[in-house]
Amino acid sequence: MSLSRKVKTAFDENRMLILGAQVLFGFQLQDGFQEGFAELPSYARSLNSLALVLMALTIGLLIAPSMQHRIVEEGQDTVRLHGIAGLFAGIALLPLGISLGLDVYIVFEHVFNIDAAMIAGGSFCALALLLWFVVGFSLRLRLKVPAMCEKEEPTSLSTRIEHMLTEARVIVPGAQALLGFQLVVTFARAFEQLDAALKVVHVTALCFVTAAILLLMTPAALHRIAFKGQDVEAFLRLGSGLVLTAPFLLAVGLAADMEVAVAKATAEAGLAKIIALVSFIALVGLWYGLPLMLWYSRSARSSAQGI
Repeated sequence: MSLSRKVKTAFDENRMLILGAQVLFGFQLQDGFQEGFAELPSYARSLNSLALVLMALTIGLLIAPSMQHRIVEEGQDTVRLHGIAGLFAGIALLPLGISLGLDVYIVFEHVFNIDAAMIAGGSFCALALLLWFVVGFSLRLRLKVPAMCEKEEPTSLSTRIEHMLTEARVIVPGAQALLGFQLVVTFARAFEQLDAALKVVHVTALCFVTAAILLLMTPAALHRIAFKGQDVEAFLRLGSGLVLTAPFLLAVGLAADMEVAVAKATAEAGLAKIIALVSFIALVGLWYGLPLMLWYSRSARSSAQGI
């Protein structure tokens, strides 16, 4: 299998994970506006907020490789990028598994009792870690898969465009599902009881997620309408710019809705603002800060070698 094909496969695998993560994030966001949520003990509502934060971290880790592909590698397929995609996907499974365990705990605590909740939540969390990490690393050691040593060659224009469109498709389905949950929440009775400021924050989040979706869908539309399906450098530059801009809008939307959800669950407006701000900084750092640092470091080394 060629290096380009392996990179695309890695992004496709991330797409499956991120779709589920964004859908679950939407469900967790909606939990706080269900009638039975208010009946949960305060610690269970706090656990829901923690699960939401962990799911946002999962989303951030899964999108990060695409941003490095655009910024650091400038669309080129490299062995480093393939390794980064696998590394970030592997790390993302940890907060994803814990978040799922917390969600199961909350449901069982509400339906049965705390003992059943601890058993069910702990079991599913342990099962996830067993299947994803223990089995994975055991097979890795047993099969002794050799390290990838493919020769890096310049990636063709058509392949770079295909990857750019794939990276947009990685985010779009889950973001659309999240938007659906955001729209439904506005019609919940509990939403009417929110402070006016939190209502504005939620609507702002909804607008930013909508804008992100529109930006991510634009490259495919332009490819068909403006460029008649032709692969040209101008389309790659334009599409890459749109794909690079959209995650920033998504980060704003995710962070803003986290403020609303945490404030609703804990009744701690100050804590909700802090969590939202920290989450936004973390997402922007993963998606823009780290790639730009790597790009600058590589450029500095290239300049020094040139001298």
